[in-house]
Amino acid sequence: MRRFLPQTDVMSNTTQLLGVSNAIVDVLAHVEDEFLQQIGAEPGSMTLIDKDRAKQIYGMMGPATEMSGGSVANTVAGFANLGGSASYIGKVRDDQLGRIFNHDMQALGVDIRLPRADGGAPTARSHVLITEDGQRTMQTYLGACLELGLADITAETIDAPRVMLLEGYVWDIAEGPALARKAVDIAHRNDTAVALSLSDSFCVERHRESFAEFVSDGVDIVVADEDEINALLGTTAFDDTLDALDAYDNLFAMTRSEKGSVIVHGDDRIVQPAAHVEEVVDTTGAGDAWCAGFLFGWVNEKPLHVCAQFGTYCATRVIQQLGARIEPGLLDEFESA
Repeated sequence: MRRFLPQTDVMSNTTQLLGVSNAIVDVLAHVEDEFLQQIGAEPGSMTLIDKDRAKQIYGMMGPATEMSGGSVANTVAGFANLGGSASYIGKVRDDQLGRIFNHDMQALGVDIRLPRADGGAPTARSHVLITEDGQRTMQTYLGACLELGLADITAETIDAPRVMLLEGYVWDIAEGPALARKAVDIAHRNDTAVALSLSDSFCVERHRESFAEFVSDGVDIVVADEDEINALLGTTAFDDTLDALDAYDNLFAMTRSEKGSVIVHGDDRIVQPAAHVEEVVDTTGAGDAWCAGFLFGWVNEKPLHVCAQFGTYCATRVIQQLGARIEPGLLDEFESA
């Protein structure tokens, strides 16, 4: 495990945050319960579908809102709206949704590092079907995002960000583990800190050995929820997880839903309570928003307890709205309060 980069060594960094992840367009539409029955979708489920099924469902949907999505892409977009400088690596096709993804991110000031692909699979999309009770049912076609490859990871596309955030789902791509290692090697040469988002506990189960290797040799910051970190360490109780972290010198930023969050870095342990919310509208993207707030604090050299407060504030606001997008200047309200 290499040394943890001091927060004062930022002079050579060209941007604050680089995200590397699956590029997915969220296609959000309000539907009746009968629509879910018609397409055979279990309410609240997430189902992977093929290209033909994606085209069929898209044609059946009514008016929809299309915007850039995917976990780390949401974090990058939120980070940019908080006022941070951000860049992004993900694969989209040169089609309608690919143009929407890139335009949406660029409109937020995000530097898109890859051109749209001329050929290959269509741009990935997640049909987000929202029923009257606010529940989301997702039908997701992964398409072009699975074609991200080693050739896309170069010294020019990585450059020298302050921190690079890798998405765990990248490991599901054919060349994912190899391109992640290549990205980490380039980042280390440029004094870039490496953060890994564990994505979900099932993803961790699929790639535990590879994730464990990266955490031991290559990753500075691990961002995860309680289930994900337990899966990584093979524990069932969070207290056992905390004991197991004594063997690591990484920075672990862990969310625990209504129990708040816990930050562990060596002997430092910070417990941040969750904020009270009168009504939870939509929890989708809460972890992505928390990560954006936390990393925004970290790159701006805030103490870890303030980073945790930033993350909590962003997540708290996002769960009180439909959609995972952090509104511009959100932390200005927090700091003024």
